[in-house]
Amino acid sequence: MNLVNKTEKTFALTTPLYYVNDVPHIGSAYTTIAADVVARFNRLQGHQVLLITGTDEHGQKIQRSAANLGKPPQDFCDEIVPSFLNLWDLLDIQYDRFSRTTAPRHQGIVKEFFQRVWENGDIYQGEQKGWYCVSCEEFREERDLLADKHCPIHTNKQVEWRDEQNYFFRLSKYQTQLEEFYQSHPDFIQPVSRRNEVFNFVAQGLQDFSISRVNLDWGFPVPVDSQHTLYVWFDALLGYVTALLEPDAEPTLANALQAWWPINLHLIGKDILRFHAVYWPAMLMSAGLPLPDRVFGHGFLTKDGQKMGKTLGNTLDPITLVENYGSDAVRYYFLKEIEFGKDGDFNEIRFINVLNADLANDLGNLLNRTLNMVKKYCASQVPAINQSAIPIENPLKAMGLQLGERVKQAYTALAFNEACHYVLSLVQASNKFIDDQAPWSLYKQGKQSEVEMVLYAVLESVRLAAYLLSPIIPNISSDIYQQLGWGINFNEQKESAILAPFCTHSTWGILSDQQILGTPKPVFKRIETSK
Repeated sequence: MNLVNKTEKTFALTTPLYYVNDVPHIGSAYTTIAADVVARFNRLQGHQVLLITGTDEHGQKIQRSAANLGKPPQDFCDEIVPSFLNLWDLLDIQYDRFSRTTAPRHQGIVKEFFQRVWENGDIYQGEQKGWYCVSCEEFREERDLLADKHCPIHTNKQVEWRDEQNYFFRLSKYQTQLEEFYQSHPDFIQPVSRRNEVFNFVAQGLQDFSISRVNLDWGFPVPVDSQHTLYVWFDALLGYVTALLEPDAEPTLANALQAWWPINLHLIGKDILRFHAVYWPAMLMSAGLPLPDRVFGHGFLTKDGQKMGKTLGNTLDPITLVENYGSDAVRYYFLKEIEFGKDGDFNEIRFINVLNADLANDLGNLLNRTLNMVKKYCASQVPAINQSAIPIENPLKAMGLQLGERVKQAYTALAFNEACHYVLSLVQASNKFIDDQAPWSLYKQGKQSEVEMVLYAVLESVRLAAYLLSPIIPNISSDIYQQLGWGINFNEQKESAILAPFCTHSTWGILSDQQILGTPKPVFKRIETSK
């Protein structure tokens, strides 16, 4: 198959295709927020971006959830999917494709892919015995089980014994090929802790895995044997490929892969690392297709130090969180306070304190009071100052000149918390600078040029901070830009990528002679709490 070489100006990334046995949870929101930030950052760099998200809708878990409610599985899925779409809208997720594994076009892609692997001799029929977790849709080694045969992931669920004829994929055949690939592509699996997990797993020796089930109707039949249904992972992983099809294109692998393949980045939770970092690349090798550039497995979220779950009664509803505090607040907290790749915790008091300190006090109050001084001392006009007139010794200019590149590197490495800390350092330095320089005192002394220098340096720093944080807090950043007289809305993604290219707006000193629009207003209102 001839694949068109992608240029450096394209970037395709995916979230997991989320299981629809229930409405989305905070973990689903977390991964998707991160994916949206990466997509926005790449668009600002002038890249054509394709952000894929969606739902995995086949398998026994779905069938049982639907049966418990007395509904056909398709009706059940059709009722759950809108809850994902609604949450993505609330969180300002600007995805390009939403992939559903029940879509008619998906079956054609799965069938053609299966045929390629079948013809390569990598699928055979055999016997599967073992302990199976329906919630994981995965067989579990007995040594890994908890007391009373409970799953180590879904600790409140007992595994079930299975003894049946299945079709298998020859994963063991790709042991050496995978190890060589990992060695030659050390950045394929990230972060390093996840890479080490995969290396240790593969080093134990790979075993062939089942790709079908019997006595299960909900899913695609195995193309060579209609008595078997394709196992959810062999079906679901190909949802990434189906999503690449143009809306009116015939569902063939050639059409799906011609423009965007290979995927640049798969963002996943660490619980599905094995499927994406071992099974998926081996399947692609068997089909003769290029492998993705990078798989990044992030950590789990807890609440108040405890694992979240319905049985504990401590779930965190992302919709309620957004409705109470706003999408920018949720996006900012989870990416700034949690090192992406490690486990992280949500505590509501900490959440409120962080937002008040960073967004209301440091950033919002800095802009508000500076704009008021511009209105009072400069007739609501940003001083017409050439940035070259500000000496390199100016602490804000010195920081600002380096900040764009540092933040760019942080975003590229998915170190979102580092990007936030870098930007916040400039904001905090700006607050100190304006206190130290006291432009109100300079104004009383008749030092108008010095007043303008100070206010320009602070406003330019606020603008730069807003721009560099725009992938994370697009609404607040848009509000700041518009108050500074720039007609840019970072939630109009295509427009903002054109009007605010990273090579220009990430530099220090482009704000000059802008007319301040209207009366200064808070960009983030302080959250009051009785706690």
